This record gives sequence, C-alpha cells and structure tokens, in this order.
Amino acid sequence: MLRLSVCLALLAGVCALRARPIVAGQVHAPKDPKPEAKAATNLAREIHHQLLLLPYYSVFDSISFALNGNKVTLTGQVVRPTLRANAEAAIKTIEGVETVVNQIEVLPASPSDDELRRAVYRAIFEDPTLAAYAVQAVPPIHIVVKNGNVSLEGWVNSAADKNLAGSRANAVAEALSVKNNLVVQPKAGAAE
Repeated sequence: MLRLSVCLALLAGVCALRARPIVAGQVHAPKDPKPEAKAATNLAREIHHQLLLLPYYSVFDSISFALNGNKVTLTGQVVRPTLRANAEAAIKTIEGVETVVNQIEVLPASPSDDELRRAVYRAIFEDPTLAAYAVQAVPPIHIVVKNGNVSLEGWVNSAADKNLAGSRANAVAEALSVKNNLVVQPKAGAAE
C-alpha cells in the first residue's frame, strides 16, 4: 500500500513539472504538447514508472534512461546482475518501445564496498535534514559505491540539501572519493 501511494504521489509530481530534457530518468511534461511530444512524454513517464517498480531496486542502485524515438538506452550502476536483466525485460514490455540498449554496469562484489554503502547511508539519512528523503520506497538520493569511490546520484529539493548530502558522505572515513552528482529538483510553478 505504501509503494502504491508513493508511486501515485510521484506520478502527481511528475505531471506538475514543466518541459525540460530527460535527465537521470526524470520526466517533465511540456507546456504545449504536440501529439508526438505528448506520446514521448507518456512513454518516458511509463519507463520511469517501470524502473521504480523493479524488484530489489534500491538506494544503492542508479538506473537512468535516454529516449530517442522508440529506442531506450539504459545506463547506470546496479549491485545485482539480476536487476540489470530485469530492467531490460521490464522496459521491453512497454508498448511503444521497439529497441532497448542495456548499458547498465553491474558493480563488482566487494564486502568493503558493502560496508561503505551502509556507512554512507547512515551518514546521509541519519541527518535530521536529510531523513525526509529516506521515507520513500526508493529514496531520490542514490549511493553508488565502486572500489571505495562514492557517487551520489538522483535529486534533492535544494542546493543546501545537495551540499549537506555531499559533506555527510565526505565525512565517512572509508570513502576514497565522493562525487556529488545530485540534481536540484526545480520547484513546480517556478518562472522560466
């Protein structure tokens, strides 16, 4: 039930946003949709929805997509090889998708990377300001760890939250480096 309400809230939020390029799988509705643009927006929205519904898709995975006509290119990093295969299979079943190019990287298995993932997760989501991001089924802040290097992917509501997440991740001693790729989500109704 929680997952359904989160998905409905996400869909409502997606519908409220204005035209912008698709970045990291985010979908924005155009101002004056033409039939082709409306179909592309609906297709992108469905792809995004299917990715969020993948079993075992978590805060430690990051999957993005690019839509070029009826061709979908999947990119990102995942912890489980089955998630890579499941993402491709789910997108292939969507009406209107003709080709799926799967460029998702499976991260190497590493107990030290697993410990680092947990440490960064605690550092970020135990902060009172950032804890609100953790209540979603798939939090918008994703923690990708490869060989001791941390990359923060996804979105936050403000530049202050982006900077705070980056500094909290940098405070984890085991992290060799931290790359903050978080995007500040535009406010609905903001002037363009």
